[in-house]
Amino acid sequence: MARVVHFEIHAGDPERAARFYQEAFGWTFQHIPQLDYWLIGTGEGEGINGGLLRRRGPAPTLGQPVNAFVCTLGVDDFDAAFAAAIKAGASIAMPKTPIPNVGYVGYLHDLEGNIFGVHQADPNAA
Repeated sequence: MARVVHFEIHAGDPERAARFYQEAFGWTFQHIPQLDYWLIGTGEGEGINGGLLRRRGPAPTLGQPVNAFVCTLGVDDFDAAFAAAIKAGASIAMPKTPIPNVGYVGYLHDLEGNIFGVHQADPNAA
């Protein structure tokens, strides 16, 4: 079975994107100048790490349908994570939505127009 093992965020302003994700989620970034690529550390334990690179084409526009892979972040507290992302500059693509007996999910636009998901597991969600 295929699993997500790495993700990449494409950004017109990688430094701004790195600041956003560091402020919103505490991620760490290591720049590799010869590749103009940033390694992203998302923390210890289960989950995956990723990369950040300069966008090589037109940026998506707000309101357009998803045109790429969307990575969803598992969090312990949906409301706190959503609020932190919005405080850091994100905009809501889809508000908190219950998935009965699974949890809650919502989608945000980062500062580069990328859509990402936030998910909190909760078997009592209705």
